[in-house]
Amino acid sequence: MRARMRFAVLIAIVAVIALGGNVLATNAGQDQLAEVRQVTAQFHRIEAAIEAGYELGYVNGAGNRIITGCVAHPTAGVMGYHYFNKELIDDLVIDPLNPEGLVYTSGPNGQLKLVAVEYVVPGPGSNPAGPPGPPPTVFGTEMHILVPPPGPGFYIHHAWLWRHNPAGMFVDWNPELTCP
Repeated sequence: MRARMRFAVLIAIVAVIALGGNVLATNAGQDQLAEVRQVTAQFHRIEAAIEAGYELGYVNGAGNRIITGCVAHPTAGVMGYHYFNKELIDDLVIDPLNPEGLVYTSGPNGQLKLVAVEYVVPGPGSNPAGPPGPPPTVFGTEMHILVPPPGPGFYIHHAWLWRHNPAGMFVDWNPELTCP
């Protein structure tokens, strides 16, 4: 009986530590997201994004501008209009405070509204090719390739900082949004 009691106490302690660690990790993640919100708040004005080097779409290695319209999925929802900073994509570095992409959607009067940021690294099969090896990470999560070659083949990771996404903060598609 005494051994069972010790075991139960041990399990309770492990559970408290595990839950406490999870709370600490969540708080640290929220702090980092708050920093990203702070540095990207200026981009609610599309003019500020353009001045900072972001432009609609991305010019690939063949010189073709891609991803220029409102990106939508017939059942999963919408991403929106992607404004990319080619210099940040081409440096192959993920810095949470310098997202490679800003994602906008149309407001009620047709003006663009910032809804998310996107982290982007060219994948090994993209044009131009990114680095070989394991997928990069951001916010402690592996990035993924949404559209493999012959599509863009980028590793991506969204963070819906400026518009709630009921599917999740880091899910690609937002089912509450629509394209015009």
